[in-house]
Amino acid sequence: MVMRTRSVLAVAALLVFAGCVGTPVTQPLAGSADAPPDPATDQLGWEAGYWYNESLAITTDDGLNESEFQAVVNRAMARDEHIRNIEFEKQVPVEVMTREEYRQQSNGGGSPSEARLAFDNAKFQSLFLVGQDENSLSVQQSNQGSSVLGFYSPSKDEIVIVTNGENAVIDELTLAHELDHALQFRNFEMGYASPTRDASNAHSGLIEGDARYVENRYEEYCGEAWQCVKPEPKSGSSSGSGGSSLNLGVYIVKYFPYSDGPGFVGALKDAGGWDAVNDAYSDPPDTAKEVALPETYPEAGHTNVSLADTSDGEWDRVTVPGRAPYGEVGVAGITAMVAYPSYDDSKEGGVVKPRTFLNYKPNGDVQSDDPFNYTNRYADGWTGDKLYVYQNAADETAYVWRVTWESPGDAQTFASGYRNVLAYWGGETVNDANTRYRIADGGFRGAYFLQTSGTTTTIVYAPRASDLDDVRQGTPT
Repeated sequence: MVMRTRSVLAVAALLVFAGCVGTPVTQPLAGSADAPPDPATDQLGWEAGYWYNESLAITTDDGLNESEFQAVVNRAMARDEHIRNIEFEKQVPVEVMTREEYRQQSNGGGSPSEARLAFDNAKFQSLFLVGQDENSLSVQQSNQGSSVLGFYSPSKDEIVIVTNGENAVIDELTLAHELDHALQFRNFEMGYASPTRDASNAHSGLIEGDARYVENRYEEYCGEAWQCVKPEPKSGSSSGSGGSSLNLGVYIVKYFPYSDGPGFVGALKDAGGWDAVNDAYSDPPDTAKEVALPETYPEAGHTNVSLADTSDGEWDRVTVPGRAPYGEVGVAGITAMVAYPSYDDSKEGGVVKPRTFLNYKPNGDVQSDDPFNYTNRYADGWTGDKLYVYQNAADETAYVWRVTWESPGDAQTFASGYRNVLAYWGGETVNDANTRYRIADGGFRGAYFLQTSGTTTTIVYAPRASDLDDVRQGTPT
């Protein structure tokens, strides 16, 4: 399932939702003098009786009836054809559901395996985003229920638009986004194996980047040459979606494809037109870093991090069928780790200044289409990482996380930032070498070991200091 999510920019504890909003409009009648004649055969920019620049007789203050809705869908298909230069060979079914219906449906997916829950909990705990007393899968599900605007189901070849209530007007930009997903899955091989978070962000950087690029061009036309259907914002709310429940740290990790993907696709298109973008589906980026820095695609150095399992018999590796037997969080995870304290309301202060991880316009506003800087100084120079998750008989978890860098300076910068993150969450140094730390209470309580050697940083976490050497032999306790 591929989807469009709401862009959420939280600065100084404020959630600002960037979307397509406007007042109800009445548009001229389709087929009137402003509409070109229908072509004799189907062609780019025309679909099921509607040209891409054709006007519609629609009043949006009472929602859309069936004929109005289908006219908007047909015209949006023509507009996607015009922008993306790919023909729709058949109609795309489009359904609408309310956000509450979506939440109920997405909550009915069954219980995850114990291994998956333990692995994901440890992964987000290692980034200080979800505490050990929380359920990371529930946090991710809640995030998605609050921010998703629509999705395309490849298995059903249909689109679902999520609205904030009955008879709500659909967002034509969301429709454009999901229609591009239909074009992708109908025309390109999309069966990518994405066994880690970084691989998923890399592949989605192309897929969602393509759809967001089309959506952004579509929006530019809406502001100039085209009349577009826009939902009316709810009174007294910037979104009406309950976005205040979002975990912004997890959001930053998973928003990467929507933030940096359009720039990646735009760079490909500038270099070789849509053919270059189409060719990328046969050779997708391997890491999120290639998406964030398009000039490194497709030759960005990616280290297969060497990490031996030296745990003793009390700690067993946790692996999830269908995934890599390790985690790799990449530049998006590292960025979220240092950025999240700026949004945490449990204590004052942060770890880094917002300008470290946010992209600003010259006027001082955050860029709504590309809000996050995933190549900040703490993530810059990343070449690979590997996270091993462990569990003992008491269902306690531990992990070993190793990150490799382009230079010793990059490694030292990351280590410095990591120490600041530890300190923010209550970490205290317990040895003179500044390699061992302790967090006494809270969701990240436990013992930590941090060591940088050349271009490699190794982190070991265990519930107690006495467990560190059991999780990874040779770790000073």
